[in-house]
Amino acid sequence: MTPRGTLSKVPEVTLVFWIIKIAATTLGETGGDTVTMTLNWGYLAGTILFTVILVALVIFQIAAKKFHPFLYWATIIASTTFGTTLADFADRSLGIGYTGGSALLFASLMAVLCVWYRSEGTISVNTVATPRVEAFYWAAITLSQTLGTALGDWVADTGGLGYEGGAFVFGTGLLGLAAVYYWTTASRVILFWAAFILTRPLGATVGDFLDKPVSHGGLDLSRPLASLIISIFIIGCVLLLPQRAGTHPGEPEARVVPIPEQ
Repeated sequence: MTPRGTLSKVPEVTLVFWIIKIAATTLGETGGDTVTMTLNWGYLAGTILFTVILVALVIFQIAAKKFHPFLYWATIIASTTFGTTLADFADRSLGIGYTGGSALLFASLMAVLCVWYRSEGTISVNTVATPRVEAFYWAAITLSQTLGTALGDWVADTGGLGYEGGAFVFGTGLLGLAAVYYWTTASRVILFWAAFILTRPLGATVGDFLDKPVSHGGLDLSRPLASLIISIFIIGCVLLLPQRAGTHPGEPEARVVPIPEQ
């Protein structure tokens, strides 16, 4: 239950959540590249296509009365695929570059989180149950997905680490956050958003590793085939692994204040 006495419309944050999240971000990378590169739509057309899909799914998600796993994860995938094409369009077509794009997106994400906090007094997913909070939530998610693409490419290309090196860097960062979560009393809300942001570049580098040429440090797998395999994996996880609407991990039950009966 949320502080307002209604069920949250986002899933409980468990290991299953993070497994599907990383798979979804990887699918966003391979799926976005399939449309813009393999099908040769280009970054602008691909961005327009996924903008329409994302907006439609966010509207359905906000209009929904309760948590629907397939609708939620479809919206997550749409946001990460949109993030892939938008970041590539800004970095490569507009010439902003990975460094400038990453800095701009990071600043934009921090601005959304700050406005959300000033408006609601929290950025916890425990409060995602009203249209206004959901709007903040999906804006932050979409920006974090877009940032992940630019950041992943920046580390792999500009940083010279390659896709395997990038995956190692972001994977190590996530392990560090897990250690902080289990062995300290640091804010669970801040740790959640830090992990959410880092899983996107991890997925981006894994996706690039799967479909980029061997000469660029990848495995040169077919993008459509890689996307199909990841899609089947995600569907299997949603069908077979239990998910339910939940609250942010570590939020004490004492903060839950049910709506009194009239």
